[in-house]
Amino acid sequence: MTSKQKVALLREAMAKENIYAFIVFSADPHMSEYLPEEWLERTWISGFTGSAGFVVITREKAALWTDGRYFVQAVQELEGSDFELMKEGVEGTPNYIDWLKKELPDHSTIALNALATSHLHWNDLEQQLAEKNIKIINKPLLKNLWANRIQEKKTAKVFVHPVERAGLSVGNKLDMIRKKMKDQNADVHIITALDDVAWTTNLRGSDVQYNPVFLAYLILSSEEAQLFIGNDKLNEEAKVQLKEANVTVHDYDSFYDELNTIKNQRILISPNTNQAIFNALQENNTFILAAAPGNLMKARKTEVELQGFRTVMRRDGVAMVKFIHWLKTHAGKEPMNEVSIGKKLKEFRQQGKNFVGESFGSIIGYKGNGAIVHYSAKEEDCKEVTNEGTILIDSGGQYLEGTTDITRTLSLGQPSEQFREDSTRVLQGMIRLSMVRFPKGTRGVQLDAVARMPLWNEGKDYAHGTGHGVGSFMNVHEGPQNIRKDMNFQELLPGMVCSNEPGFYVENEYGIRHENLIAVREWENTRYGTFYAFETLTICPFDRSVIKKELLREDEINWLNGYHAWCKEMLEEDLSGEVKNWFLDQVKPL
Repeated sequence: MTSKQKVALLREAMAKENIYAFIVFSADPHMSEYLPEEWLERTWISGFTGSAGFVVITREKAALWTDGRYFVQAVQELEGSDFELMKEGVEGTPNYIDWLKKELPDHSTIALNALATSHLHWNDLEQQLAEKNIKIINKPLLKNLWANRIQEKKTAKVFVHPVERAGLSVGNKLDMIRKKMKDQNADVHIITALDDVAWTTNLRGSDVQYNPVFLAYLILSSEEAQLFIGNDKLNEEAKVQLKEANVTVHDYDSFYDELNTIKNQRILISPNTNQAIFNALQENNTFILAAAPGNLMKARKTEVELQGFRTVMRRDGVAMVKFIHWLKTHAGKEPMNEVSIGKKLKEFRQQGKNFVGESFGSIIGYKGNGAIVHYSAKEEDCKEVTNEGTILIDSGGQYLEGTTDITRTLSLGQPSEQFREDSTRVLQGMIRLSMVRFPKGTRGVQLDAVARMPLWNEGKDYAHGTGHGVGSFMNVHEGPQNIRKDMNFQELLPGMVCSNEPGFYVENEYGIRHENLIAVREWENTRYGTFYAFETLTICPFDRSVIKKELLREDEINWLNGYHAWCKEMLEEDLSGEVKNWFLDQVKPL
């Protein structure tokens, strides 16, 4: 079926139920970013495959809201559908609730799937649409329309992430969380985000592609810890670890039955939890709406976890150097395309110790495809790659000791002067953010401009954030911190790991992004307070051919030369032959 046919079927179902609008968020019951296939409802109805965005379908109109990372991609994927693209963050784009107020009559009804809608969104809709007496109901209409939905039972075993890599035991973590519960006068704490559950229990799995997590819920009280996953999902070591930490194991499907037994309690719960959970807990309970305490604890990496990052960066850097050398020397000499290049990169990573898998689907954008920020090449229509033009490669690996995420933009021929200038401005922004010093209490939004300034001075910008949090053998996108224009009140704290990835994109011509991972570290205590700095973690040289040295300031040249000298020190002994000779040429001072 085409998207138009699917929307037509949905509208028939809406008419039978007297529903005026249906909203499909990109979510599953755990509010995950990367979704199991059975929860790709927004993709199924619209055809849009980006990781962020939602659709609103009324009886006459259909619209998709998404952010600047996906504007180019969305135009391509929505072609031929009924969906109008609403560009979030662009002046003139209506907020979806304001749009609904305009489109819907008073006393009408909007339906959503409560399992895939956060309480935050549900509550916002109810409050803002009350003035028009518009009712919000739970009606998962796509459940019956998507007849061939895949509901694969995940059978892979969940395994222990040992304290030697985590830095804290399960007992330590439960004690820390319970202390926060006590501080907030909470009787019960419900944890639903998969990475928070995995972090708390020191377990890892493979239920979600790219993310070493597993489908489970966790309910904590001052005395009990209940993990809803099922004994059949746990290996023997995991069962022993949970028993030692006094965590009881229940079937995943019994979670909502357990919620129905919770009464007259003060419940600490994230507002980003799905609405169905709130519906099950309504009876005489009081909600304390706040982020899960473990979320911030997880973001502040232990020294053991930071050492794990450093270990895998060396391993990942060797793989990247071998890959870049291969690409530079083989492009134009043998057939290759964006998909086959991604497979080759994975092969190089697989040679490294303790490699588990990719941390996300590699973004290999050749020439104009590089301008699609989260481009995903497909076998049937990807570009053939030769020894001309430029290519953007954003990729990462999951290793038992940590997670990597790196972008390098390369020239495969003679780059234009304009490309080299734009590339250098982007690199300047990355370097300046790497060098910045900042006082305790600084938020990511206050540092975002540091990375953008070289482009802003040329009247240019990019429509995505500069940095996101990164997990430790966990999700490659992790909160609560970030570095972006949007206001986020979470301050940057020692131990947090972020990406540093400014970019610049010229539609249909090229994309540029330079990315390293950085960790917040304490720098110095002065009479003016405590100051922090960033430790660069990623180890891989930048392509010299896309840099115009004359545009760089002296301190930026010194940083780059120092970075390349460090790359030489860390990687040289693990390289040999032609690869080593090429690498040593790449890391020479500018």
